[in-house]
Amino acid sequence: MSAQQEIHFDEIISRYRSDPYHYIDVRAVHTGTVRFLAKEDSPVEGVSGEWQHKPGTPLYQIERERNSKVITAKTNGAVASVCRELDGQFVEAGEKLLTIRHPLKKKEVIEAILQEVLFIFRAPERARYYFSLDIQSRIDQKGARSIFIKPGDEIITMSLMKRDTPVYYSGEEGLIHSIYFNPGDSINQGAPLLGICPEEKYPLVQKVITRVKAEWD
Repeated sequence: MSAQQEIHFDEIISRYRSDPYHYIDVRAVHTGTVRFLAKEDSPVEGVSGEWQHKPGTPLYQIERERNSKVITAKTNGAVASVCRELDGQFVEAGEKLLTIRHPLKKKEVIEAILQEVLFIFRAPERARYYFSLDIQSRIDQKGARSIFIKPGDEIITMSLMKRDTPVYYSGEEGLIHSIYFNPGDSINQGAPLLGICPEEKYPLVQKVITRVKAEWD
């Protein structure tokens, strides 16, 4: 474990300590005329309730062909910025309207750090994903973090249009540290499937996780 690696991780942790937030851009769901319902620095809440039946804080209203829709927050936090120049204007689908500053919890900080230090293997297409029979059997027997994979290994099966296709790993060799999907789920293209940790980094990654758990408020 080199001093350079230690410094690198210290820098990452320091960065999250100085700005412990995730910034989420909220975009227009479709074309239409926008009216903002939230102001800068105002607190917002996401969906809540035992059955997720309570909608979040209203963020903006968008009207198209006299049909109006109110868009609500999906997460808690505060409004960091609003594109006020778009208030009352016609916008295109996907245009950025405002940004929510979401305070990171301890678990989210750990996950954000892991996303930076692990090799993230992503979904090549929007499809349903399953582990290959061999990998699933090894996970069931020994757990994912005991499984070493290398480029060229058949690790996942992609199910698309009732056709199953093997997916071969391409990336850094190492141990499966994190699994970001449930087998059988429909996953968007580019979404993370696995986080792979090189064997020599594994003790350092575990040390950082332990440190964040102990020190983070």
